[in-house]
Amino acid sequence: MAEENTEKKDFMRTVHTFVIRAGRMTDAQKSDYEELSGKWCLPYSNEKLDFKALFGNDNPVVIEIGFGMGQATAIIAREHPDVNYIGIEVHKAGVGRLLGEIKANNLKNIYIIEHDAIEVLENMIADASADGFHVFFPDPWPKKKHHKRRLMTRPRTNLLASKLKSGGYVYMATDWVPYAEWAMDELKQTEGLKNKFSGFAPHQEWRPETKFEAKGLQAEREIRELFFVKD
Repeated sequence: MAEENTEKKDFMRTVHTFVIRAGRMTDAQKSDYEELSGKWCLPYSNEKLDFKALFGNDNPVVIEIGFGMGQATAIIAREHPDVNYIGIEVHKAGVGRLLGEIKANNLKNIYIIEHDAIEVLENMIADASADGFHVFFPDPWPKKKHHKRRLMTRPRTNLLASKLKSGGYVYMATDWVPYAEWAMDELKQTEGLKNKFSGFAPHQEWRPETKFEAKGLQAEREIRELFFVKD
């Protein structure tokens, strides 16, 4: 069993769910990154975060994996000041953009970690400590040879489940139906998680439209949402 767990961890560490794409930051994003990253970006470490000490309260903590340019993240944080948020993203332009949104909206309930989400979850997030995960329009990795890179695949979904409190949730939205169907199967088979609905979830009205969602709708792709809760 120990050998099997080691193999699973090695798989999650060596097969990344992302690629670092070359992208230029705007002058505003560079400026915001230089000014604000020291305050709102948490350095990656091998020590578990103390949410109460970090945020200064006992409010629920929701973790968003891959927030892109962060517009939806900022809106959700602004409209739910009684919830704390941690956004994980590897693309510096998106980090710079969200930092600008944090400043513009005077947000006090969000921090950013600029690192691989799997390593962050393994090493910085305590078991049974998070109240929810948001995964909005992740890379679908459509080619079969790349399916192993998908975030919503076991054992990665097992890792998500292990970090949730009882009653916590995993909420995913995608415009790639084959990935939605894949994720549905993987989440159904993840120990401790149960589908809140009989199939795909209805649209959650509190989630604002993202840039990727708008592109998907323009291309006439169907949006699928999944909502699973931990026992």
